[in-house]
Amino acid sequence: MLAGIFLLRISGRKSISQMTLAQTVVMISIGTIIVQPIVEKSIMRAIIGAAIFVVSIVILEYLQLKFNFMEKFITGKSKIVIENGTLNIQNLKKLRLTVDQLEMRMRNQGITKLDDVKFATIEPNGLLGYELNEDAKPLTVGEFKKLLVLNSPLLQNVDQQQHSPSEKGDIFEEIHHTTPQNHPDYLN
Repeated sequence: MLAGIFLLRISGRKSISQMTLAQTVVMISIGTIIVQPIVEKSIMRAIIGAAIFVVSIVILEYLQLKFNFMEKFITGKSKIVIENGTLNIQNLKKLRLTVDQLEMRMRNQGITKLDDVKFATIEPNGLLGYELNEDAKPLTVGEFKKLLVLNSPLLQNVDQQQHSPSEKGDIFEEIHHTTPQNHPDYLN
């Protein structure tokens, strides 16, 4: 059991939704091999078999890093399913993904209208990646502050005061100044 945990830690820490097809097959194989000692009473054989699978997944991941064609072959590439608010039916068919399934993924991301999407892709791990049109993007706090400052000269002084570092409560003070801080010994 400990050997199985050790080998799985070496192979990497990803949830099943983030695994590539090759990683999923290897993990299922490792699980099957780890159970074998119960059936055959041969722990060493199971550990060696699982270690071979872990080494193979590490080699596959290394090859994917080194060679782009290996990444494309093993992991695959993202497929565009929406472009400028229009569905790419061909790619949906290749992915065997229905419009209802795509809409479900969009709703899970908080997207309510197809027209709001500039680009949407189905990533190799099956998740939806997307970029919204300019008018559909949410306003960030930084953009809102810039708008306020531009439209109200009185707020410019307040904004400058907020961005000046204060002596009290600045957690980065020790980075800005080289004087040592007096912390209890157990925190150093």
